[in-house]
Amino acid sequence: MRDDPSAEALEAWIIRLRREFHRYPELSFEEYETQERILKILGELGIEARKIADTGVLVSIRGTLPGPCIALRTDMDGLQVQEEAGERNGDYISRNEGIMHACGHDGHMAMIFGAARLFLENRDFPGEVRLIFQPAEEIPPGGSERVIAEGGLEGVDAVIGMHLFTHHESGSVGFRPGPFMASTNRFEVIFKGKGGHISLPERCIDTVRMATDFIISIYPALQANLEPERYVLGVGRIQGGAQFNRTPDTVEILGSYRTFDNETTEIIDRTIKGCLDEVMGKYVKAGEEFSGFPAYDLDIYHGYPVLVNDPVFTEAAHSKLKESFPELVLYPEMEKTFAAEDFASYLQKVPGIFLSLGTRNPEKGILEINHSCRFDIDEEILLTGTKIFHTLALDFLKNPARYLGTA
Repeated sequence: MRDDPSAEALEAWIIRLRREFHRYPELSFEEYETQERILKILGELGIEARKIADTGVLVSIRGTLPGPCIALRTDMDGLQVQEEAGERNGDYISRNEGIMHACGHDGHMAMIFGAARLFLENRDFPGEVRLIFQPAEEIPPGGSERVIAEGGLEGVDAVIGMHLFTHHESGSVGFRPGPFMASTNRFEVIFKGKGGHISLPERCIDTVRMATDFIISIYPALQANLEPERYVLGVGRIQGGAQFNRTPDTVEILGSYRTFDNETTEIIDRTIKGCLDEVMGKYVKAGEEFSGFPAYDLDIYHGYPVLVNDPVFTEAAHSKLKESFPELVLYPEMEKTFAAEDFASYLQKVPGIFLSLGTRNPEKGILEINHSCRFDIDEEILLTGTKIFHTLALDFLKNPARYLGTA
């Protein structure tokens, strides 16, 4: 992808920015220093910007001709992970204790800056490029809803996002039309029983057994109603009790499930409720002392929606990528993933595409999955991502009908 001397200088600049962002990660909606760093770089480039969603930044780069508007979005937040020192990261390991850019957001920001420089070098294009530096992608409900609510998509005709992933080889690009990434949903159940000494089980209603029975029952109940490729569900926390010889009054379980359509989500919602009611029926005991027990509180929270790539936009992007980057390995029918992304909210408002940019490189030892304390990226692909952002956005501005299906 380094086809001219200026590309080498741009690549070096992008890598420097990525490492700078990597050294100082911040958690969701706490990206104040990151925001100031972004504003400083934009100032050096001579670009005006405004703050959005507390810690985010919104930028407009206008061409010399009237035309449509396309948004390029990057996330900003790090994760609550203590980075482990390795052979490669000594120069840029996180300086913020217990926080790490373990999901590539540092690289996403650097690539967006690279695309901004390419647009600034030649403003002979129609319309507007909107840059969205979005906070809080990692924690539902995410920063995208805030950006949208505060006008970040006003006047935008299409949107492009990209994510670095280590599940495919460095420099390859994956995507698919239609549903691409899953919705994320959280459920919390508090089982309410009657506590007491474990030597008198007849005087207790055992919440530990209730929780266990629910967990045992939910998996076969779902398997009876849904094909396995339609969902994943798991329990991430079980909490209750304080001492070895007492049945606790309450036990809490916390879990998550992911789907690719609303029908599957509704089936899982109903199945959870049905299994809970069934479990309650097994633990009913007669007598005034058991009045009101067993019982449960159920809270289901639907987080990020399914990420759906616009089919027409995706086909146009695929065609342009093949034409402009014949050396790239493309996966235009990449398998759907149960990973989730709040970029989905933008795609509910305007057409666009979300791309997966591979960063797996066994020769460099870059194998760790996203969110690992040893996660790193192959920095050679940052220039590739920059040029993909620039090429697709520029082509859309010049040929919007092809991407929007209005030709």
